[in-house]
Amino acid sequence: QVQLVDSGGGLVQTGGSLRLSCAASGSIFSINVMGWYRQAPGKQRELVAAITSYGTTNYAESVKGRFTISRGNAKNTVYLQMNSLKPEDTAVYYCNIQQIGVNGGGYWGQGTQVTVSS
Repeated sequence: QVQLVDSGGGLVQTGGSLRLSCAASGSIFSINVMGWYRQAPGKQRELVAAITSYGTTNYAESVKGRFTISRGNAKNTVYLQMNSLKPEDTAVYYCNIQQIGVNGGGYWGQGTQVTVSS
């Protein structure tokens, strides 16, 4: 089992910045993908950014150049630095880990609310 605790959301004005954090604990595989997804009211959950255990990153087109995903030194933490925030970034942001290997699986954090006011 893996537990994810995500935090760092809040209320910010357009153009502001926030940094989300996610800490994973439990039986974590050495090969995994950690990422951030978001879900706005009435919309499907979508991928925002992801990073592999090798450091390869992937971003949604809508956040490229504004958001940066990174891993902590402990490798079981992931951060999302969000700059130049826009009202359309408003959503609940969820941390996710996909474990690569036999009996691997996916796990979710509880979510953190990000609200960008215009």
